[in-house]
Amino acid sequence: MKKVLKNVSFVFLLLKMCIILGQETATQKRIIIDVGHGGKDSGAIGINKIQEKDVVLDIALEIFSLNKQSETPLDIYLTRYSDTLISLTDRSKLSKALKADVFISLHCNHSDNPNARGVEVYVANTTSKYSKKAAWLAFQLQAAFRKQLGFESRGVKFANFQVLRESVDYRPAVLVEAGFLTNEDEGRYFSQPSKIRTMSMAILKGIYNYSNTRL
Repeated sequence: MKKVLKNVSFVFLLLKMCIILGQETATQKRIIIDVGHGGKDSGAIGINKIQEKDVVLDIALEIFSLNKQSETPLDIYLTRYSDTLISLTDRSKLSKALKADVFISLHCNHSDNPNARGVEVYVANTTSKYSKKAAWLAFQLQAAFRKQLGFESRGVKFANFQVLRESVDYRPAVLVEAGFLTNEDEGRYFSQPSKIRTMSMAILKGIYNYSNTRL
């Protein structure tokens, strides 16, 4: 029964998004913010017991809200708007159904080393016609983190994450590890609503910069 309800919920979300899709201008880039983890999948647990699934949802909802308040809002959708678990495959399906132009997956990092800190942005480790744009988006996000937050940059890296692998042939896609919940400073940072807003503004700034660049 739980599986049936989950599938029904996903189909309902997909239909809702497809209806909304026709209401937007065709010239805008459609951006999917993939909100990592959710539901029974908590993701990383911070030193102050905060959970990755909650932190990235707070960031994504703030991005969504800030964008709507902008004078020139972007066409942004989230893969989840509440504490629900969406499978990795369904996240990719939703992105394809919405004909997304850009895919950004939000996460927070974890390490057994309490001194590990900083932001990482990943792109797929396979090449495609979107590789250049994905790398440019990753660098724009890293630049925004440094300028807006002063966060240490751990660089743009390459990986075979499923959400990147399933997007590489369709659109520029990146995966953001927004900081280490296991680091005392960064863990406490994400416990503050005002800092969540600052992080969200930095990500949105990186997206704006990318969207305004012709490659």
